Amino acid sequence: MTRCTSKPTVSIIIPTYNRPKQLTASLLSLARLEYPRDCFEVIVVDDGSDQPMGCVVTQVEKRLNITLIRQKNAGPAAARNKGAEHAKGILLAFTDDDCRPHPDWLCVLAKHCTKHSCHLIGGSTLNSLPRNLFASASQELVSYIYQYYNGQNKNMAFFASNNMALPARYFREIGGFNTSFPLAAGEDREFCDRWRYNGFHTMYAPEAVVQHAHAMNLGSFCRQHFNYGRGAFYFHRIRSRRCQIPLKVEPFSFYRDLLMFPLLQSKRLRSFLVTGLMFVSQSANSLGFFWEMWRQKKRVEKGKGIEPFLC
Repeated sequence: MTRCTSKPTVSIIIPTYNRPKQLTASLLSLARLEYPRDCFEVIVVDDGSDQPMGCVVTQVEKRLNITLIRQKNAGPAAARNKGAEHAKGILLAFTDDDCRPHPDWLCVLAKHCTKHSCHLIGGSTLNSLPRNLFASASQELVSYIYQYYNGQNKNMAFFASNNMALPARYFREIGGFNTSFPLAAGEDREFCDRWRYNGFHTMYAPEAVVQHAHAMNLGSFCRQHFNYGRGAFYFHRIRSRRCQIPLKVEPFSFYRDLLMFPLLQSKRLRSFLVTGLMFVSQSANSLGFFWEMWRQKKRVEKGKGIEPFLC
């Protein structure tokens, strides 16, 4: 990265796996950022895609200061850490290959990171596939979780890793993302919890917007939330050990209010369909949670010990 004097330098890190079309759209959106070109770099970490992503990166290398790193498949947490190892910016910004940040996205994140130097800044994520019922249900779930965990508290409890920024030095200081999460399921939640446990603060910047284009069908929707349940088990187990508290999950009211959330936004038929999918998502989530708990219990009984969160 060339010397930048007008803004803090930022390294944007994007993990990718077998999604060249989505990655292309994401990189084109980064090429339209309003941030000075000499003040940010883009690091794409190819997490062992079947088809290398070099041809995608080549399309935008004249418009972006971009680096492509390829690693064996190890999951998005490991890919983000790999990108951070090579980052030259004083700030790190994370997004995903199926996200398209708005032109002012980086300006907003950098402004807040500069003003609040010990904070993790999280932005808002909007569904760009409103006709896809499964994507809409996932968006409603994220909106509810942000409201439930963050509320009006400025020191927010959780941000998704597709839209966050923080000082690189503190990211490295606490050890980056936990690589025992090889799926996109719970690693961002664990990172935010560990960030706050280490005495750092968080802040929500809803004006830092990314559009999320994650098309799903019933099968992929259920698999995603099954894996979220598996990730939730590992998150709660790690947290209980870190804080020396019993392993516990959210109260009944969390799930009751979750199912009611879409209906509070609208009374149209679509809201009832989304509510139905919310029920499906939490059923799959619970199944994943208890399946992983049972699997680990069996390993302990056989004397194999507890293994990392494996696919």
